[in-house]
Amino acid sequence: MELLISADGNSRCVYSEAIDLSVLGKIIIQRGSHVEPDQEGKWTADLSPVNGPQLGPFANRSEALKAETDWLREHWLVLPS
Repeated sequence: MELLISADGNSRCVYSEAIDLSVLGKIIIQRGSHVEPDQEGKWTADLSPVNGPQLGPFANRSEALKAETDWLREHWLVLPS
């Protein structure tokens, strides 16, 4: 799990249960995307909750989840410039 901690003490991460985040203090969990099937059974990752693109379609849900996580790590889990 990658955990980004800014100078003001706020942090962000792509949520997993790898560690108990509550030990860091008060936590607020917000959705970063929506991974959903379309009418043809293909999967998309909609990253609009973090002002990102829609990725896909993908044949499998696991592919959409990987693309979602990869995009979040590369574009959202970074310090502001």
